Amino acid sequence: RIGAWPDGRTTAASDAVGTDRKEDTMKSILIATDGSPSAQEAVAFGLGLAEEHDAEPVIVHVVPAVDVVPGAGFGMTAAHVHDVTELDWAPLEEAAEIAGHRGKHVRTKLLRGDAVQQIVAYADSIDAELIVMGSRGHGAILNTLLGSVSHGVLHAARRPVLIVREASVPAEATVTA
Repeated sequence: RIGAWPDGRTTAASDAVGTDRKEDTMKSILIATDGSPSAQEAVAFGLGLAEEHDAEPVIVHVVPAVDVVPGAGFGMTAAHVHDVTELDWAPLEEAAEIAGHRGKHVRTKLLRGDAVQQIVAYADSIDAELIVMGSRGHGAILNTLLGSVSHGVLHAARRPVLIVREASVPAEATVTA
């Protein structure tokens, strides 16, 4: 079913009764991916929303503009322009493949720079009605140390952001009574 999660849950839009589809439609949905499992679930969910609302799905992946590498001296670093490789294109290719299995054509875009800034700026440039992205769920301590792209986009964007968390729970995370 369109807009349904793999386990059968559905989006609120697909469960709504008596909604006016003309008021309910979106033109474009930006889906950000990094290739992680939660990002792949966000791609699938975003594609379902795009199908429901007859919106154009636009999938983006952000690579760094520069790579920081250790330098010659102690504590020294050097920055080099990031060379785009096949690995950088892989998340977009995987997302396009997911869309292809659904019979949906998607526009993809590889962006360079700070992930938060690039996702927000590109969503603004295409006037996306919604940004959909995954959350790796690292936890508060790791997010404080590393930062969180989804958290940054949520606070920087001037449009709705939907964060999709990975649905599966690892076996070691289950609680027994």
